[in-house]
Amino acid sequence: MNDRRSSAAPVVERMPGYTKAQQDDMLGPGADPFGVADAGLTWRPKEDHFGVRLEGRLVAHAGLLRLPVSIGGADREVVGVGGVAVAPGLRGHGLARLVVTAALDHARTLGPPHGLLFCRPPLVPLYERLGWHALEREVQIEQPQGPVVMPFRTMWMPLRDGAHWPPGDVRVLSYPM
Repeated sequence: MNDRRSSAAPVVERMPGYTKAQQDDMLGPGADPFGVADAGLTWRPKEDHFGVRLEGRLVAHAGLLRLPVSIGGADREVVGVGGVAVAPGLRGHGLARLVVTAALDHARTLGPPHGLLFCRPPLVPLYERLGWHALEREVQIEQPQGPVVMPFRTMWMPLRDGAHWPPGDVRVLSYPM
């Protein structure tokens, strides 16, 4: 029987952290691997990290962070998903689905009923295929100069059975993830 480690199914691991060096190794060095620098936003680092390694190399990542939000004037908490990345040569092979699914499995243990993410418009179809829903309203986020409207698409996902997004204005009460 052949031992073909390279054909083994990828496995997601929970990572103790995620460094700029790991990101650069996976995506290539650059100041703006996510294509969001032009927005001039300040982002919060994620607290929980999940990754996929192939032959020892990190090839996919997703991070989580609990965030305070106000929805319709009521203070709540969501689990923010961010830093989702797949090595350029491996996109389109289900690694984003794998790493985001593992991150969401963990997010469901954290308590908040909703996941939240921000993405560039070309990524909306990917996240819709993963079960996310586009939020059809502007979302305010905190920035050093005060609240601003998030320029990227906001998407949400229920983390509990029967969870629906509540009506009303949405404001992230911290820097976004």
